[in-house]
Amino acid sequence: MLKVGVLGAGHLGKIHLRLLNESQKYELVGFFDPDAINGKKVANEFGYTYFDNINTLIDAVDVVDIVTPTLSHFDCAKKAMEKGRHVFIEKPITNTYEEAEELLNLEKKFGVKGQVGHVERFNPAFSAVKDKIQNPMFIETHRLAEFNPRGTDVPVVLDLMIHDIDAILSVVQSEVKQINASGVSVISNSPDIANARIEFENGCVANLTASRISLKNMRKSRFFQRDAYISVDFLEKKVEVVKMKDAPETPGDFDMVLQNAEGEKKQIYFENPTIAANNAILDELETFADAINNNTTPVVSLYQGTQALKVALQVIDSFKK
Repeated sequence: MLKVGVLGAGHLGKIHLRLLNESQKYELVGFFDPDAINGKKVANEFGYTYFDNINTLIDAVDVVDIVTPTLSHFDCAKKAMEKGRHVFIEKPITNTYEEAEELLNLEKKFGVKGQVGHVERFNPAFSAVKDKIQNPMFIETHRLAEFNPRGTDVPVVLDLMIHDIDAILSVVQSEVKQINASGVSVISNSPDIANARIEFENGCVANLTASRISLKNMRKSRFFQRDAYISVDFLEKKVEVVKMKDAPETPGDFDMVLQNAEGEKKQIYFENPTIAANNAILDELETFADAINNNTTPVVSLYQGTQALKVALQVIDSFKK
């Protein structure tokens, strides 16, 4: 079991603490929170060990789980990596692209591993169809959330849209060619609604919409590729897979057959992949333990987290243009 310490005991930090405490792959040593009053309150309520010094906690563990506000991700990770500790960092990886690049250098220099908490990669609906998404040429995503003051310190792109950016980058094997985006601030000082059109070198186009002032929650992505349409509902954990194949010479009574202008006949059929129930946060934490123990690449590496941040920042930069 890997000894782990958590930095940050806010809403998400408490979830991480509970799951790490239950995990068979980690031994939870304790946590640090700069707010001593909150730290002692959490310790008293749940029985976790509170460290009042960040360095003392880092010295006592193998893995540091960083669940602090984004602005402090870099400083926390740097402290841990320089002491030879592996780091799990909540998304986005850092506040700036330069900070993320520096963490990549530190990862290599100190021979440690890092993973970024892009939890939607572990959503069972996405996991069920990820291997079926092959060379998509048009992608459409909607990530809408009801207003919650928590998280409004960053633009909606870094709060919500970055989930979809990361998922898209994991299935589109091509470099980004061009980004056009617009964002509107309604309640916050930073954009609350954003739309981005991302064009890739291979011709794929992704159209992403994110809002944190919606009347209802929605987290859906649609992938269109040659002979297939795949829809993923991250919120309801459901998928639709519609595929086409050459129609048989003599179709059955219930076969759905389409004929195009060239006279080619295609049969439409549906696939129903098995969606296995899971706890996505526990899965991301435990696969990181596996990567450390087996010396393999984490599912969401620091490099991938850096690429997602890079594109997200390009989207934000496009607002200004």
